[in-house]
Amino acid sequence: MASDMTPAREASLADLGLAAAARMIARGEVTSEALVSACLERITRTDREIGAFAWLDPNHAMEQARAADRWRRTGSGCGPLHGVPVAVKDIIDTADMPTEYGSAIFSGRRPEKDATCIAALRSAGAIIIGKTVTTELALLTPAATHNPAAPGHTPGGSSAGSAAAVAAGMVPAALGSQTAGSVLRPASYCGVYGYKPTLGLISRRGVLLQSHTLDTVGVLTRSLADAALIVDCMSAQDPGDDVSYLRSQPNLTGLAGQPPPVPPALVFLKTPSWNDADTRLHAAYAELADALGATLEEVDAPVLSDIIEWQRIVQLAENAAYYGPILDRHPDQLSDGIRERLVAGSAVPVRTYLEAVAAREAAYARIEALFTRYSAILTPAAPGPAPKLEEGITGSPIFNGLWTYLGMPAVSIPLLEVDGLPLGVQLVGQRRDDGRLLRTANWLEATLSANSNAS
Repeated sequence: MASDMTPAREASLADLGLAAAARMIARGEVTSEALVSACLERITRTDREIGAFAWLDPNHAMEQARAADRWRRTGSGCGPLHGVPVAVKDIIDTADMPTEYGSAIFSGRRPEKDATCIAALRSAGAIIIGKTVTTELALLTPAATHNPAAPGHTPGGSSAGSAAAVAAGMVPAALGSQTAGSVLRPASYCGVYGYKPTLGLISRRGVLLQSHTLDTVGVLTRSLADAALIVDCMSAQDPGDDVSYLRSQPNLTGLAGQPPPVPPALVFLKTPSWNDADTRLHAAYAELADALGATLEEVDAPVLSDIIEWQRIVQLAENAAYYGPILDRHPDQLSDGIRERLVAGSAVPVRTYLEAVAAREAAYARIEALFTRYSAILTPAAPGPAPKLEEGITGSPIFNGLWTYLGMPAVSIPLLEVDGLPLGVQLVGQRRDDGRLLRTANWLEATLSANSNAS
């Protein structure tokens, strides 16, 4: 790793977004070696306090970067992420790095091959810079990671390290995963962009499975354009994943950058958890509604309380099914919270579980009907700003889990702030219409920015 990089040079490179960095490398304006070195310098300076990385080998990262530069100098074609560093949540298999699931039980685990999504990123030219901290088995037990955007507060979970690494400027993008709210909630807490695609858009093969019905690979980035780009690079059908579906490449990057053909209409769904949310969130969303005016309409959807409960049942039961053998073999190496959760999941009646799974399509049809009139659903991304670390919690996924259950794409956009703490706005789209969702999210961000500048 280079040791003579000036602070100004480090900042100018480490703060580049994913798409901007890829363009500069493709044009020969910067080398991958310089970019990765700048990111490693940033990590060296900041990660002692934040604790975003579970595994990092600077020499290995630099070897990848130099190899990328050598390839480019041959004049050969380069992928859309050529030479750009990406961090990966430590539940996603990487053949050249440990994948330990945030658990001492799997300490030293070395996968034999990359997860499908990692192979796709490498094919696009990305540098896998290291593995980020996950909560234990990607569930709710807090990790030691700190929130760089809100010192003294949790970064959320379970994609704690991925959100923190992006928020601290260590990497332009990181992979996370979501079973309830593990991408969108950390994004909201850390003031970055989170994107959970439609279920099945990104393969889960080689990713720790805790719920085949719910698990979704997602991303944390510095912009919506960056989120679209990295998901484009991973979104190919995989026959090895049962939820992966046949389609052409979606070209999210192109779709997200287009202006909407007509001004979008948004529907505000408070969900049954609204009354229990932080009163500061209520005030922030009232201001947001005022700013959007007639663009935003509030609608009551009674089925939402049922969906929240169905998601909870499905996750509990499937957690117990996949993690039960771990509980049987290593009960003393699991936290109390994990053990209690798995015992509770094992007690879910079979009929109750099957009914919760079977209810999904009818529930989705009722929510999908909203899209005949509205471009996207707007809701909070979290019940409020990030809880303090001493509370010993990662926050509630109550505003996210229902959309994960329905397999719908969702983004968290860092548009709000209360008492100096970030607060995301969540937009939810129709299944398999991720491009429209991202286009609407771009429109929303630009519209609010224009309104702010005008005032």
